[in-house]
Amino acid sequence: MSGEFAGLAAVVTGGGSGIGLAVARLLADRGAAVACLDLDPSGVPAPLHAIGCDVSDADSVARAVTAAVARLGGLDVLVNNAGAGAQGTIEANPDDEWHRVYDVNVVGIVRVTRAALPYLRASSAAAIVNTCSIAATAGLPGRALYSATKGAVQALTLAMAADHVGEGIRVNCVNPGTVDTPWVRRLVDAAADPAAEFVALRARQPIGRLVTPAEVAAAVAYLASPLAAATTGTVLAVDGGMHGLRMRPAAPTAARTDHHPHP
Repeated sequence: MSGEFAGLAAVVTGGGSGIGLAVARLLADRGAAVACLDLDPSGVPAPLHAIGCDVSDADSVARAVTAAVARLGGLDVLVNNAGAGAQGTIEANPDDEWHRVYDVNVVGIVRVTRAALPYLRASSAAAIVNTCSIAATAGLPGRALYSATKGAVQALTLAMAADHVGEGIRVNCVNPGTVDTPWVRRLVDAAADPAAEFVALRARQPIGRLVTPAEVAAAVAYLASPLAAATTGTVLAVDGGMHGLRMRPAAPTAARTDHHPHP
């Protein structure tokens, strides 16, 4: 295999669809042997390895990581991409839902990384990339629970980077904006006016469109690559400019004031 990931082994959680599957495919295209861990890995194509995994269950995680390492012959790259969505203000979700989403989005990263660390420590090109979100840094309406978990993921990423830099393990995260995934499409379809909702989601990103899974995958691949060996503790936004740009609305078209004299 050719590419900067040739000879390396990667595990991608949430690799059954959307961003995770795009990441897995790109890493494989660049030479990596890749295992996709997912609640439903039935859509994972060869040559990717499909492994069932529930990141909210420690035993399931331990079995899945062990199986992945056995199939791949080791582990060099871990992409913590599995996550759960949530909508509403702080009043919209009961305590049980807050605990459930935190358990997947935050503690899920802890479980998988904890299981992977013994193998990553044996790698000379160890890298962890966590999928975070623009919701970690921008106040988005109706996303209180989801935003809180992603804020935790960003803070966790920096803490992990500090803890493991001395072991040669790099830890970074990507902060996507609104990505055109099956999950986002389901949210749009559930809106009172799906067409208007889709237009609004596109308009809030300065580039005027949704981010593609392939664009997020390219950022993950950069952070995971041995070519980025000096990059750790970095938060890379792939959000169409949402986090930093403050665009002025287009000015209304001025009425014509020129007049032609009568002949």
